[in-house]
Amino acid sequence: MKKTLIAFEVIVFLLLCNYSYYLVTDYQTPHGRFDMPILIRLIDMINLFIHEGGHGVFRVFGQFIYFLGGSLMQFILPLATILVFLRTSGLRSLMGTLYWFGHNLINVSVYIADAPKTQLTLISKHALHDWRWLCTQMDNVESAPDIAAVVAFLGAMSLLGAIGVTVYFIIRDVRELFWPAPPPKPMPPGLRPRSSTFLPPEKRASERENEF
Repeated sequence: MKKTLIAFEVIVFLLLCNYSYYLVTDYQTPHGRFDMPILIRLIDMINLFIHEGGHGVFRVFGQFIYFLGGSLMQFILPLATILVFLRTSGLRSLMGTLYWFGHNLINVSVYIADAPKTQLTLISKHALHDWRWLCTQMDNVESAPDIAAVVAFLGAMSLLGAIGVTVYFIIRDVRELFWPAPPPKPMPPGLRPRSSTFLPPEKRASERENEF
């Protein structure tokens, strides 16, 4: 069982390294996105549905938040997934959730960087470019590449975090498999294994009676 788990973690590690490298390099260019790996394309489709859903959710907060809502949802939902799975499934879940968070941030950074040129293909020819509109409203279209660089950096850190967590569990599981921890030493005679301080009152009274 442990060997199977380690083999799975190694496969996950290789996939994370491959896809993370793609996201921070070729994914940033139109030519690189044209020949996108199938899994990356599938995740992008899921992220697109989340993005469009964000517009609907944040519509009630006004026009500015409506345009920001798509990218905002790509931040909120993966972050919530990290927190939920961390609480319910433990640290091992960070292999996937940190990657998804980083993937979304890289995706948003590409959209932001496109604001000055608007070269990305949108879902409709009548659709407005969210970040072109947002940057125009803030009168800082020329700052879009700088904003994109910060978001992309955060995404890359999240991807590295996913890889780091995977490496940690691989090392830990290999060590437990080949160099297991020695069994605990027996307690010396006359020493009690635990204090009765934290025992219920009735059990403490019973132990005192036994001592006499």
